[in-house]
Formats: sequence, structure tokens, C-alpha cells
Amino acid sequence: MSDTASIPTSTAPAVSPQTQANAIRALAMDAVQAANSGHPGAPMGMADMAVALWGRHLRHNPANPQWANRDRFVLSNGHGSMLIYALLHLTGYKLPIGELKNFRQLHSKTAGHPEVGHTPGVETTTGPLGQGITNAVGMALAEKLLAAEFNRDGHAVVDHHTYTFMGDGCLMEGISHEACALAGAWKLNKLIALYDDNGISIDGQVTPWFIDNTALRFAAYGWNVIGPVDGHDVDAVDRAISDAKNKADGPTLIICKTHIGKGSPNRANTAKAHGEPLGAEEIKLTREALGWTHAPFAIPKDVYAAWDAKEAGKASEAAWNTTFAAYKGAFPGLAKEFVRRMKGELPKNFAQVAVDAAVAAHTKAETVASRKASQLALETFTAALPELLGGSADLTGSNLTNTRSTPSLRFNLAGDVVKNEQGQGGRHINYGVREFGMAAIMNGVALHGGFIPYGGTFLTFSDYSRNAIRMAALMKQRVIHVFTHDSIGLGEDGPTHQSVEHAASLRLIPNLDVWRPADTAETAVAWAVALENATRPTALLLSRQNLPYAPKSDLGDISKGAYVLAEPSEVGLKKKTQAVIIATGSEVQLALKAQELLAREHKIAVRVVSMPSTTTFDRQCAAFKASVLPAGVPRVAVEMGSTDGWWKYGVAAVVGLDTYGESAPAPVLFEHFGFTPANVADTVRAVLAKQ
Repeated sequence: MSDTASIPTSTAPAVSPQTQANAIRALAMDAVQAANSGHPGAPMGMADMAVALWGRHLRHNPANPQWANRDRFVLSNGHGSMLIYALLHLTGYKLPIGELKNFRQLHSKTAGHPEVGHTPGVETTTGPLGQGITNAVGMALAEKLLAAEFNRDGHAVVDHHTYTFMGDGCLMEGISHEACALAGAWKLNKLIALYDDNGISIDGQVTPWFIDNTALRFAAYGWNVIGPVDGHDVDAVDRAISDAKNKADGPTLIICKTHIGKGSPNRANTAKAHGEPLGAEEIKLTREALGWTHAPFAIPKDVYAAWDAKEAGKASEAAWNTTFAAYKGAFPGLAKEFVRRMKGELPKNFAQVAVDAAVAAHTKAETVASRKASQLALETFTAALPELLGGSADLTGSNLTNTRSTPSLRFNLAGDVVKNEQGQGGRHINYGVREFGMAAIMNGVALHGGFIPYGGTFLTFSDYSRNAIRMAALMKQRVIHVFTHDSIGLGEDGPTHQSVEHAASLRLIPNLDVWRPADTAETAVAWAVALENATRPTALLLSRQNLPYAPKSDLGDISKGAYVLAEPSEVGLKKKTQAVIIATGSEVQLALKAQELLAREHKIAVRVVSMPSTTTFDRQCAAFKASVLPAGVPRVAVEMGSTDGWWKYGVAAVVGLDTYGESAPAPVLFEHFGFTPANVADTVRAVLAKQ
């Protein structure tokens, strides 16, 4: 199959911008029609905007989609995916016409919504509206911070723009407010957003439910606002982008007035153009209206030539390679570090750093809250890994996400990163009360490369962040969520803040690792595993209350998600194990005390298994699982949360919580809800009595 579907070159002396745009329109309506599914209206409406940006401004190399200094492009209104697929195909990426013909089909590279890592040239997975623009904010932030860290006078090795197309739906989603306000506060002058202002959503004309003055809204954020401009006037959009690139005081919004389904005689400017094929007859009429006489999926050679970005991309990357070579000669250490960071590789000594952190925690055996244990681990890891970029959603003092190595990120009036006396820029972000925005911005930072982002909030507020967490898991991005105040153990703040279902709910997200450590050593290991997980995000569930250190003979199996913490012999019983208590987090201490109680008063031999990460344990081999949870031995799980997720481990009972908590001091709540050594011991005895 050829990469293009060429037909003889037209007789016109040159290809007009309108013809370039019509090529996008034709491919969009043909692909949606072939799939009998999709959204033709947005690509048809944004085609001229795409000609201006992709044809005249975007620096990219189809032969190397991962070139470090490329401009980033995010299609935030991801339902218009045929726009980016058409652009990638026309400009020369490895996306042959056969893939466009296979739009929305199983195993094609042209999924219903763009997916990073699946289609060459796609920078992020979009579709959930508002998250694309938020990812773009994260990308632009990463660019700015890397430039401040690595660039030197005469050596601008990090110097690129982040562009995004977005629609009405993105602006209606509340996350756009969270992200765009931060973009203005951070003065991200290399972020340029083009707003496809077509006034149509699925339910029709948006005026009854979308009355925002978008220009004033973004001006209030500190953005530059250009327009409205005619989004179908390529030269006008071109001038607006040029103007935006010269703005040094903040990000820019370009408002482009467009017609959804542009060119369709009967569907343009209607909701019917949004989310369904135009139909064979309407496509015929649209071809006639556009003067596009070519067969479905057929593009003239001169149109391909006009769009072809391979030579320009090769030249752009070659020029940057020359710049980087000079930089490497002048600053070899910085150049080596930049390459390592952009590859996402951990420092060569990381394994030893991780071991040292866990051993130090084990040796000190401190009694601290696991949120404090997290901060202790972070002190080590942030010192060793300059790529760690932390933050909190207005809960720094509670989440304990800051360290001596991570000063607060600040920008001066000129928009430059403020550096301390050691020349170090900030590495801890005050996101404000913006959990969802924080999570999706972290996704954008991770997608850009050069940083490993982590951010904190209370576990109960993970609900605000959930879809961005899911997107990180879907995109296989290394993003770390620090969720503190993980149970009724937080006490008096009551059921609004006490997590019950959250641990179980997070464990349901595919490719998300969830850790609920019991002490300082488990927390250090959890952080190490999270940092090593290059293709999955991690949620760390941490306590508000202090947790005693759990003595252990070995640290090696903690990283496998579950391990034998205490055998019956450790409480004086030299007999065969009669039951296994599985516990996580703060409840591990309950399990140990119940084990001791059962041995002392009833001579019942119990093994205690600490299972800080069910998701990690689930990936282990059958033999290891059997060594931890032996067949034929009754099991009881203990966790201050929903019980549903524990039955898959063959437990006979769960000491858990399937109701909301109450407002009271933590010790009172533990007694009230049965999280006591006596109740755990009684549960084990009741199980054994039924055997």
C-alpha cells in the first residue's frame, strides 16, 4: 500500500490555501462516511486554521515525530480527529491513506479520538473535552522550565511553541478555567490557543447555555486576546499567529469565527454536521460546492506537494542539531543531562539511591504518618532526581509534598522563572484549589518530557482528578499522585473528607498502580517503584495519623506489592499457620496486634501479610502469590474502606467499611467502626469456627 493516494497533478499553476483546506475537508467527510461514524463538522470548519498553522508556522519533522525541540500541537476538541489524521497524512508522517480509509476500525492507527503512542505525530490523547488545552498548559510549562534550566547565553536548545485548537465544549468544561488561569499566572508566552468559535454543540446553537464573553474571560486570566478573526481567512489566521508569537507577556488566545461543516450546503452551521456522516448525497453536493472533483480519498500530487513538510522538517531538525552540537561542546554535562531527561531515563545510580532510602527508613524505624514518610522519601529522591517536579492543590502543609530540594515555583513580572541564590528555579508548584487542573497539567508535563511530575491533595478529592488519572493510565504516563488523609483516621473533618470507596475505586483503573504503605520503609519502596514505572501512573494513599514502624526481617519483597510481614513464630507459636490476615496501610498495625492477641489468648497461629499494593501484587507470578497466600489457609482482609475488592483474594471475611464515616476523633471512630485488635481477632476466630 502506498503512503499516498495520488492522482495526476492538476493544471492549476499553484495550489491555493483554499485547495489545501479542501483536501482536509474531503478526507474528513470521506473517512467519516466510510466508517459510518465520526465527526466531520469540526475538521471541515477548522481546515483553514490548520492551513495557517501547519502550513506556515508549526515546526515539526514527519520523519522524527519525537524530535525534542519540535513545536507541540494539541487537538483539544479531539472528536475532530480527522483533522489531525488528515494533516499527519498530508504532511508526510507514516500514516498512509489506507489508515484513513480504515478510520475508527479495529487496530487502525486512526482511532475515533487521537491517541498518543498509537499514531505517529499525536502528542496527547484527547476526547474528554477541556483536558487537551490543560495538557497543552502542562507542555508549555515544561518547555518554559526546561529552557530556564538548560538554556545558556547563545545556546537556546529549548525553544518551541505549544499550539492547541479547542472548541466551545473545551471552554464550557470547568477544567479549562483551572488550567487557563494558571497559564496566565505563569505567563506562558509560548502557548497559543486557537478557539474554533462556531457556536454549535451537539444540542444545537449554544447561545441558550453558553453566554460567556470569552475574550474578556481570557483577558482576566492575563492572556493576550486576538480577534475575533475570520477563521476561514488563512492569511488573517496566519497574521494572528505571527502576532501571538511576538507576545512576551503571556499566552495568547486567537478567536477564530468559523462555520462548522464548512462547504456542506445543507449541514454547515447545524448540529447535524457535528457527530454523524454527511451522507452520500450531501457529500456529492459538498464536493460540487467546494469545486472538489476528485474521487473519495484521492488527492492530487500537487496538493500533496503543497502540504509536504518532510524537507522543511528535516531542515528544522538539522538546524537544531547544529545548535545542540555547539551546546554539547560548550556544556557537555548539561547536554548529557538534557538527553537523559528527555529520554525519561533515571540516573544510573537510581537503584542504589532507592535501596539506600529504604534501608535508611528501616534502620531509623520511625513512628510517623505515612504522609510524613512520603516527605522523608522525597527528600532523598528530589535531591537525586532533578526531574522531579512537585506540587499540591493548596494543601502543601498537609500533603507534605515539598522538600529542601524543591523551592516554590515563582515567576517575575517579566515572566521569567525566579531562581534562588544557587541559581535553582522552583520545583514545587502551588496549583491552588484545582485538583482536576493539576492532574491534567501533570499529564501534559509528562507528555512533553524532561520531568516526572507529582502532585498532592486529599484522597477524597481524587474524585475531582479521576478522569485525568484515567487518561494518564490510558496514555501510559509516569505521573505520581500523592493522596493523603486516606481514611476515617483523619478524624474530626468527618465523612465529607473521609475516604471510604476511593482506594477500591482507584484500583479499578487499568494500568494505575495504587500503593497504601504501612510505614516508612514501605513508603520509600512505593516511591521507588512509582519512579521506576515509566509506563504507568501511580497513586500513593497516605495516612494523616502516625503509624508505628512494622519490624521486618527483609525488604526485598515489598516491591512486589505484598509480602509476609510476620509468621506465627514471631509471636511465640511454633505451629502450622491456621489463618492469614491481609492488611494495608494503617491497618497493618491492627493485624499485628490481632496476631499477638490470637496467639497469646487462643494459641491460634496467624500469618500477617502486608499488601501495600494490590495492583502490583496482582502482576506477580502464581508461585509468588501462593508463597504469600498459601492455598487452603483461611484468609481475612482488613482495610478501612470498601470491602468489594477483597473477595477476589479468596478471603472468608473482610473487616472493612461500606458506609460513610462520622465526625469524631480518630480513636473514637476506630472503636465505633470495629477497627480494633479485638474485633479483628474475633473475626478470625469466627472464620475458623466455620471450617
